[in-house]
Amino acid sequence: MALKRVPGNIEDEPSTEPRRDPFAEAKEQVLASVKNATPQQHEAENMQRFAGFGIGIATLLSENVLCHPFIVFRRQCQVHQQAYRYHLQPFSVVQVIVNLQRHQGSFTMWKGIGSSFVVQGLTLGTEAVISEVTPLCKEVTRFSTLKEVAGHLALKALSIAVTMPFYSASLVESVQSDIASERPGVFDCIKEGLCRLVGWGTPQTTRLLPMYALLLPTVSHGLVKYIFTSAIQYLVQVVFHEAQKLRHQVEEDGNPPPPCSMMEAYFPELLASFLGSLFADVTLYPFETILVRLHIQGTRTIIDNIDYGYSVVPISTRYEGFSDCFRSVVKDEGMLGLYKGFGALILQYAIHAAILKLTHVIYTRLIEDLLVVSKKKEEE
Repeated sequence: MALKRVPGNIEDEPSTEPRRDPFAEAKEQVLASVKNATPQQHEAENMQRFAGFGIGIATLLSENVLCHPFIVFRRQCQVHQQAYRYHLQPFSVVQVIVNLQRHQGSFTMWKGIGSSFVVQGLTLGTEAVISEVTPLCKEVTRFSTLKEVAGHLALKALSIAVTMPFYSASLVESVQSDIASERPGVFDCIKEGLCRLVGWGTPQTTRLLPMYALLLPTVSHGLVKYIFTSAIQYLVQVVFHEAQKLRHQVEEDGNPPPPCSMMEAYFPELLASFLGSLFADVTLYPFETILVRLHIQGTRTIIDNIDYGYSVVPISTRYEGFSDCFRSVVKDEGMLGLYKGFGALILQYAIHAAILKLTHVIYTRLIEDLLVVSKKKEEE
């Protein structure tokens, strides 16, 4: 017969034995599983890591290298106020790009790619410095408070404002024609951005808008784009997470769900990033058209003639601000004038989607071949 313990008895006193750390136990379990893994399991894990690395590299290349020509082309379309071909569909874009590369060289559509990487690096560095010297959060999660989210958005706004002069210089490098100007160096956008900020060495024309006049629309565009992108990413990841929970539900006998593969871990995040960027770029395309024109105005930039791709044209506008630019574009070019070069955006995301799909197919094929080889080794 079992004895009942009386409250207050000495047996109720806390045990003097040291409590096991749950993190240490989890670490020991992981080490034990790795130690007891078979060579086939090690090979599968290495293949998973290789696939994850390949997925990340493919996405990086598609976003920053392979899609850059279409970013350049659409920006040239956006700033060319006298163009009569709007390139709203992708079929007219390809022929003009081929003509430009035929007459100016194979790398003419990759102009400004170095400065774009520099601006991205400056943005990341600025965010890191601001988050270190201020209480503003660099990253937020779904468990973050409203105060932390507001601080995070304030950090994003500050980083956009700090890097705005360099972003403006990078825009000029990406749209100016190689025929009418010398190819700039990788870090020339830093020098040009500082000169634009303080007013040294820049063309002093009445059409050049000061930086403070561009501050509000630039920060507003960057913040709204970030909010749209993050919201779509969160919704897509929630949908994928719920779908995986339904697919890997715990069985009635209490067995744990199988571990997620590298594709299940990485691909939903990549697809969410793709859909978020696509939604933001499509929704804010008219906003971006006006913003690019304001940044280019007064810089005496000469761009390629994107009607046929055989000549160059100067940019000469006299917009007084964001609202004046919007009214002028709608009045002189129509509402579709805000969507000039939209076909290049379609091609940009079509190539990005094709790379994601190709990566998914290659990964699936590699895993299938690996499973076949593993089964043959087990049978032997």
